[in-house]
Amino acid sequence: MQRLLSDCRSCLDIGYGVGSPVQWLDFDYTVELEAHAPTLERARANRTHSELRSGRAEEIGTLFSADQFDCVVALDLLEHFTKEDGLRLIRAMDRIASKRILLFTPNGYLEQESLDGDLQEHLSCWDVAEMRRLGFRVVGMHGHRSLRGARHEQRIRPRALGGVISITSHYLLTHHHPELAAALLCVRDVGKG
Repeated sequence: MQRLLSDCRSCLDIGYGVGSPVQWLDFDYTVELEAHAPTLERARANRTHSELRSGRAEEIGTLFSADQFDCVVALDLLEHFTKEDGLRLIRAMDRIASKRILLFTPNGYLEQESLDGDLQEHLSCWDVAEMRRLGFRVVGMHGHRSLRGARHEQRIRPRALGGVISITSHYLLTHHHPELAAALLCVRDVGKG
């Protein structure tokens, strides 16, 4: 992510919650938008971003102005929307970003239900061909999809061994063949910057 976003100084991070990797990247200014109030409070306590705002991802078009951020990032978010709403979200991200949008999503359908209203139910699936048709460059992530189960949990135990096998399969196979990967990292230049 650091390499893909190295020319970006400001970032809108939509709905990741606590522990977003955006907090560790070299940005001058970051805003996280989070709809789940308990998660927002934990993120606020951890000081993960320059600014934290309460709001739903569907509202970004009205909450933020055109070209307000160099990049807009949605990690593990797109699959929580219907296909139609996900496409609307991508269009809104395009408008708000001046340089780039970056998405991370499971490759295909990954069953997941909401727990105690945490907004984590999966409502859609996205694959390599579709993301490429939408103009994204796609990189496979998390190793081969057969190595991961629900919520992307490693299937191989002990976890340390599963991690080694997953990382190895990522570098040897799925990084360059994303159609075999458990997850997809998708990046698109918006052509304004």
